[in-house]
Amino acid sequence: MGTMGFGHPEWLSWCLQEDEASRLLYEGYLRGINTWDTANTYSNGMAERIIGRTIQRFNIPRRKLVLMVSFEAGQIRLVAESLESRRKLVESNNVKGASRSSILSAVEGSLERLQTSYVDVLHLHRYDSSVAPEEIMQTLHQLVMGGKVRYLAASSMWAYQFAMLQAAADKNGWTKFVAMQNHYNLLYREEEREMNRYCRETGIGLLPWSPLAEGALARPLEGNGYSARSLEPSRFGNEHSETDRVIISRVHAVAKRRGWTMSQVALAWLNKRVTAPIVGLHSVKRIEEALMARGIELNANDEAYLEEPYKPKCVQGHS
Repeated sequence: MGTMGFGHPEWLSWCLQEDEASRLLYEGYLRGINTWDTANTYSNGMAERIIGRTIQRFNIPRRKLVLMVSFEAGQIRLVAESLESRRKLVESNNVKGASRSSILSAVEGSLERLQTSYVDVLHLHRYDSSVAPEEIMQTLHQLVMGGKVRYLAASSMWAYQFAMLQAAADKNGWTKFVAMQNHYNLLYREEEREMNRYCRETGIGLLPWSPLAEGALARPLEGNGYSARSLEPSRFGNEHSETDRVIISRVHAVAKRRGWTMSQVALAWLNKRVTAPIVGLHSVKRIEEALMARGIELNANDEAYLEEPYKPKCVQGHS
């Protein structure tokens, strides 16, 4: 379960505040969702604090949870940088860069906010070209050896950058990445060119973010209202291309024909191609819909129908 939308509405207008977010995490846990994905940048660290307090509030055994934490390796990016209220939320606890000092400070801050002694999976959030791969990987390896991190992963970078980091670790006998958190869904398939293939060939798990394309794949284009998130400025522009609109319409058509929700169709297509998607869920209803997608399989005709309109796009989400 993704937690980017947990925290404070000054960060994102559609954020769930603590009481509601905490209850939702627990409802997900009761239904078997024990993997929570967060980052030190989400609501300026508030999402991590919510997770830590949720564990305490509901007395959830730490060993039964998988906490995945991303730390920012590039300059902090806000969804709408022109909004002064969001800029004010960026404080010193959001450490920039992937130098040894930055990584260690970021991890210590996350552990404190999460009220835990370790994180299960630490994600390098983007590539930092200003730091040598050896410095990054040695520092991450030392965190694993010290027991503060169990496994390493990375997020959204060029395949050659990911390969360079892996090579540095391999050459020196350091801990390597076991997963890639990249941008992948029916509306954005550029990762199929290199990263997805590289990961499959080298045994790296794929944990895509934005599996529903910021909600675009979860509702019809017209006639079904708007969510708070759909009204928020997109990181990649508000307008859907004509190709996007065709794909969304086809997801809707398959959903109607099969008696499923649109999100279940989009997730069924994705689940076959990745290890597990990171889905942001803001209601118990959405949690249950997402869980039901695990048993749904599209046939070859459905898959071809959904994939056929796609046209290549400019790469999005990399440094």
